[in-house]
This record gives sequence, structure tokens and C-alpha cells, in this order.
Amino acid sequence: MYQQKWEWRSLHTIIVMLGALTLGACQPASEGTSPAPSPETLGYASEGMEDVHRYVVAKSTHSMLVTVGGETLYEYGPQDEVTYTASVRKSVLAMLYGPYVADGTIDLDATLEELDIDDVGGLLPIEKKATVRHLLTARSGVYHPASNGGDNAADAPERGSQEPNTYFLYNNWDFNTAGAIFERLTGRDIHDEVNRQIAIPTGMQDFDVARNKALGRRGNAERSQFMPYYMHFSTRDLIKVGQIMLNGGKWGDQQLFDKAWLDEITSTVTPLAEMNPASNREGHFGYGYMWWIYDEATHGPEYKGAYAARGHYGHYIVVLPALDMVISHKTWPISYNSPEEYADINVTWDEMQKIIDRILAARLDS
Repeated sequence: MYQQKWEWRSLHTIIVMLGALTLGACQPASEGTSPAPSPETLGYASEGMEDVHRYVVAKSTHSMLVTVGGETLYEYGPQDEVTYTASVRKSVLAMLYGPYVADGTIDLDATLEELDIDDVGGLLPIEKKATVRHLLTARSGVYHPASNGGDNAADAPERGSQEPNTYFLYNNWDFNTAGAIFERLTGRDIHDEVNRQIAIPTGMQDFDVARNKALGRRGNAERSQFMPYYMHFSTRDLIKVGQIMLNGGKWGDQQLFDKAWLDEITSTVTPLAEMNPASNREGHFGYGYMWWIYDEATHGPEYKGAYAARGHYGHYIVVLPALDMVISHKTWPISYNSPEEYADINVTWDEMQKIIDRILAARLDS
């Protein structure tokens, strides 16, 4: 097994550890990488970051990377190994929608009926009134079974009981169908678009289109014809997704995404008080367009404008604009095959939040 590691480098001394990796995580590939400064240089105490590390190593974390202002604050585990990232895929898809919404290829207010969307056993007339926007915000009112699990379908109201846009439910049918609509209207494969819109311009080092296509479509077609579009990233590549978001769509001197679109998908559509099931109202987040939005009323100023991509088993991207911070986190084990191989490996969101709390407690001005 790869030896887990954590390192930082002072301004005067570069400590080279056995098996250390050159990241370049937040720079275009054409630019050289620079040694990561000490935590104090970035405004964080070494002792506090040691506390972060002690907590992380006790969990099922596979790898983690934290950047502040594009500089590495904390690094743990193999940054180059590619793994399944669960529902992080949904947040990435929301980004990909942007250019096609802007040029009119995708009309967010087109209904399922207008797009001739149906599924196994048929959709109800009320369900066909849902729009693409309702799918992206998990407010469709469609409770048709999804081809895969990992959502709140068990808590869904009776089919046909909710008008579109009146009730939030985290439902994979919405997200999978949003992927199918994207591909139908654009004529483009989702994984090709990740490559074209994100991986190539940012110089991702480990993203493999062929691998993603081979492993991306897994589901039960007898339940639904709409398959998930699983995505596989390394930790050093995954953080680039968050860095694009933090930078308002920019990478270096390139404007990859319209800032207004990224602002829209990370704005609160469903506030914490309206989340369903009711147990979700005791959490940290409302919901935007396939991004989880921190509830500012219950968090401090360091969470202003903050949001996250969250995937089962402990796959996360966290963006804290007020601190110029991005966090990517993944869990063991490595799997190029089926997500079911993950067994009981997990870092819950509560555990992830405790990691974040420890990072913030390490701030020198806190």
C-alpha cells in the first residue's frame, strides 16, 4: 500500500520525503510548480495543522489536498491515483451545462413532455411538467425509480403527489435524466465534455476519457433507462474543479466558464429549512444546481458563499471563497471497477466537517 504522507516546506528548506509527488495542482500545466510554503506563510499554524493530520490519519481517508490562494497548505496520501468519486459527478455536470445554456442549445425551462422524455412504465402527466431546471435543482416532483441507489428515494412522497418545483428531494432519477438530456441536446458525450471543458485546459495529469467511458455507465436498466455517468479523478485533478469554481470560471488567463453561470449554480435554490427529508434540516446545507450550499445563517463569516460537491463514501470538493480555500478529499480503496467494491469504507460528512473545523481552528487570526 502506498505510504500515506503529509508534508509542508518552509521558505528556506525543501524537505523531500520518500515517494513525494510533484503536484502542480492549481497551476496550468505550462507553468512550473513551486515549493509549498509553510502553514504560517499562508496564515495557518503548524501546530494546528498537525492536529488536522492526526485526525485525518485516524479516518478512512485515501488522499486529501488543501490549497489556499492556489498554494498547497496540506497534502495527504497518493495524489495521482484515480478513483471513483460518486456523486461529485453531478456537480461537475452542472458546470458543463453552462456554455450550452448560454448559447441556447439547452433551454432550462423546457419540460420533459416537450423533450419527449419518458421511462420504464411511463411517467405521469404531472411528472412530465417538470423542466430541466427542476432536474438540476432536485425539485422535479418525479419519483420514478432510478437505475442506481445512493439517494433519498426511500423518503420520496407518493408519485404524482407533488407539483414540479414545490418539493426538494435528492433523487438520482433527476440527476441521471439531466445527464441524458445534456447528451441528447448537445450531441456530446459527458466524459468527452469533461475532457474538453476542464481536463485539457487545466492540464489535468490523470484524467482518462477511455477509462471514464468504460466505467461510467452502470445501473439497472429494468428500473430506468437513464444511467449514471460516474467520473473517476485523481485528488490533484479533482481539486482543479474546485479551483475553477473558486476563481469564477478562470484558469490562468483563460475564462473557461461564465462566472454568472457558476454563481447561479452555487446560489441557494432550496434553503436549509426546506430540505427533505426533515432530518436534512438539521445539517449544514441548502441546495443549488447539483451543488450543496452552506447555510450562512448557521455558520460563521468564513463560510460566506461556501459550497461543496459531495459523493458517497467520502468524496468531496469544498470551496470556501472567504478564505480563498479549496479542499479535495477521497476515501479508500482504489477501484477501477465497481463502486460496490468500496464495502464499508467511508468518511461521513460529519467527519469531513470536523476536518474542516480543525483547519479553520488552525488559522493564525482565528
